[in-house]
Amino acid sequence: MNLSYSGGCACGAIRYNISDEPIFMNDCQCKDCQRMSGTGHGSYLTFPSRAAVILEGEATHFDMIGDSGNTKTSSFCPKCGSPVYMTFAAMPTLFTVHAASLDDPSRYKPQVATYTLRGFPWDHLDPALPKFEKMPKT
Repeated sequence: MNLSYSGGCACGAIRYNISDEPIFMNDCQCKDCQRMSGTGHGSYLTFPSRAAVILEGEATHFDMIGDSGNTKTSSFCPKCGSPVYMTFAAMPTLFTVHAASLDDPSRYKPQVATYTLRGFPWDHLDPALPKFEKMPKT
């Protein structure tokens, strides 16, 4: 049985429903994710197709240049400031949500930790997770 993934921002102005399964779940310790989360890492679920995503509400967006040189766009609520999702210019079909934005965050099951090269000693990730200094090659 496939249950959709739903969630949104803290104030409820942005909502999403995704009728697909994630293809990647990761904890990322890159500098951008640290700053966006206000902690030592961000936690994400990446879905294979925007076609399976229903979005309600208007997000505010800003672009960042990742280590790869490609643009990634962070989308957040203009009312409460909650980060909700990200998209990537180099991989336009992918749709990534912040794990804490899920209605049921227990569905988040990280598979790897990425950009551990930039991790802080006080940010303790699951020691059982495979760790990559940067993004693993596919």
